[in-house]
Parts: sequence; structure tokens; C-alpha cells
Amino acid sequence: MGKYKLRCITCGKIYESSEVEYTCPKCGNRMGTLEVIYDYENIKIYREEFSKYENIWQFEKILPIEKGSYRTPLHVGGTPLYNTPSLAEELGIKELVIKYDGTNPTASYKDRASAIAITKAYEKGYDTIYCASTGNAASSLAGLSAPTKLKTFIFLPASAPIAKISQLFIYGAKVIPIDGSYDEAFDISMKIGEEKGWYCRNSAINPYLLEGKKTGALEIAIQNNWNIPDYLLVSVGDGTVISSFYKGFYDLYQLGLIDRIPKIIGVQAKGASAVKRVFDKGEPFLPDDIETNTIADSISVGKPRDVIKACKYVKASGGYFISVSDEEILSAIYELSLKTGIFGEPAGATSYAGLKKIAKKLGKEAKVAIVITGNGLKDIKAIEKFVKLRKIKPDLKAVREVIEEYEN
Repeated sequence: MGKYKLRCITCGKIYESSEVEYTCPKCGNRMGTLEVIYDYENIKIYREEFSKYENIWQFEKILPIEKGSYRTPLHVGGTPLYNTPSLAEELGIKELVIKYDGTNPTASYKDRASAIAITKAYEKGYDTIYCASTGNAASSLAGLSAPTKLKTFIFLPASAPIAKISQLFIYGAKVIPIDGSYDEAFDISMKIGEEKGWYCRNSAINPYLLEGKKTGALEIAIQNNWNIPDYLLVSVGDGTVISSFYKGFYDLYQLGLIDRIPKIIGVQAKGASAVKRVFDKGEPFLPDDIETNTIADSISVGKPRDVIKACKYVKASGGYFISVSDEEILSAIYELSLKTGIFGEPAGATSYAGLKKIAKKLGKEAKVAIVITGNGLKDIKAIEKFVKLRKIKPDLKAVREVIEEYEN
């Protein structure tokens, strides 16, 4: 085989990359999402090749890209992995490492996928790229495509946080704010994109996005000195990010660079737990869509497009799904910021909310990794209740009185 092929997650049919653009023609957009599979036996790769904080292009040998094609000049990947022993002790587990992707160029995990999507758009000769998003994928695509010649169209719910919408305009993207849900914006984008012949950067539909996102798993292995956690917790919306963590560790396992894959636990908001619902019903996994209601806009997905892959991969890892309330998410944002200095947006802190909920169940010897997928400045409105701004008169007496209140 060549460097890679594409395989349908449902029927297992294998395609050459030139045969299909997005999904399996037989199984369709929901059931027929594709996996990128490599000829592992012919890939020569060694631990010593990697650096702890290099960008994602250091993984070129196991990315579905061509030599010499476009690479974003922005530093995508190589984000921090923090070891937090005191927090681990407080939670009653042996080890806790936190992968924080808020330091990516547009402040979210989605930059990893957009970087690959833009490269593929150039390789395939497109001049326009588009996506539907709750905000982060949109700002990511807009930011990383800004210095390119690609025209960028963004479809998103008009209710998305203003910080994310602002990024789109400052990066010069062409914005289509839909007065409806993310799922409605997604369906409209697919129809328009197909009509116009644009390149699609939509979650699950484009099989190469997951390959960009899997670099987070590769980095955790490298940055943690190849000590693989027992469990990895990550928030879940469409299902692609959680699938990518399994795929990243799976690739390393197949290449003989690690000897096991962590149990992967997906954390969803209770008001948007469509993937958990499908997983809990058991195989055969079939889409079961819902209406959503959660403050965690980045994972507010009622019609998850990568649900089949997410369920199959999580089951293969020995993991499962849990859900947390909006109140638990808000508490997690505050507590994580207070105890680690890491300020995550609601969807980002959802993984920590999940860990708090099940830490005792994992046990005292558990080594855990969690992923904070986005910077808290992405959605300030969500944490307004923690902001207690009281104006103080500009004189020393008034200031001293306030300081005394803090000290007592």
C-alpha cells in the first residue's frame, strides 16, 4: 500500500485516498466516516526523533500529508503538559497530568485539525475552504487560513460566544451566522459547500481532521517521558477529538513505541450527552440525536457526526462515557484555575469536572491525564457569576477598608 489508505468505520471497505473525498459512498455521512490507516510495518520511526515541545509537523511520517506541501507557519501543537502532584493527592489518585491546548495560536485544540485541513486543501487544489462550528473550529480555521490565499467561509450559530465570533472577523473570514443550532448550521454548510465545490473542514466528514487532532495523544506520550497514563479524560461533542486520542495511542502502539493504550473516558455535559446515550445502549452503535442545552457551547452537539467512531474507539480502549451538570462544569473552571492557574473554557474544564466525579472510583494507584481543550477567555460570559466588581472610592481610607475585608 502507499503511505496510507481510508477505511469505512462501519463496513470496513478500504479505499485509496484518490477514490473518495470524505465518507464511504455505501454507508453515508453518519455511518460511513473514514479511518486513515497506515502501513505500519514499513514506517521506520524512533522515540529519539521527537522533541517535547516541537510543533505537529515533527509527526509527518504518520500524518496523511505529502512531502513539501503547505505547512502553517504558526506554531500548532507542542502545548504544555503539566504534572500536578498536589492536585492528584487531593483527588486521591497517584498522578495527574494536564494537557493544556489553550496556548495554540487561536487558543484551542481545533488548531491541530485546521492545520491539516489547510494543507490538504492546498494539496488537492482548492481555493476555498469552509466549516460549521460552535466557535473554536471556526476561529481556528479563520486564524490559520488568514495568511494563506484560501478564501474561508464560516457557518456557525449566531448564539456562539462573542469572543469566538470576534476572532472570525479579525481574521478576515466570511461569516455566515445562522439563527439556529450548530446542527442546523452544519447541515446548511454541507449543502452550500457541495453546491459551490469548496473544501470541507467539517468534523468527522473530513477524515484527515482526526489525524491532526491525534497529535495531542502523541505529545502526551513524548512529554510524559513515554509513561502512558492508565486513564485519559476528555470532553466530547461531535466525537472526533476523543476518537483522535485513541487513534494517536493506537498508532504509537502499532509502531512499537508504547506497550499499551490508556482507558479513554469521554465526559459530556448532561444537556448534550448524545454520544454517551448511544454508547450506553450498546452495539450495534446507531446515531440517536437529541436537543441540547448546556453552557459548554463547544460540546453542545445534539447530532454528533463522529458518534460511531467515538463509541467503537472508546470501547476498544476499555473506557466509557460519563456526564456532568453545568453547575459541575462551572465549579471545575473555578477550581482548576484556583489550584493550577489553568483557565479553561467550559468545554475544556468539563474533563476536570468528570475527573472530580470519578476519581475515587479510579483508585489510589491511578495515573490520569486530562485534556483542557480551550482557553477560558474564549467564553467569559459563562463565568460572570464569579466576577464581583465593586467600585472603590479613589482614596486610601476606602482602599484600606477593602483590604481589611480580604484579610479577615
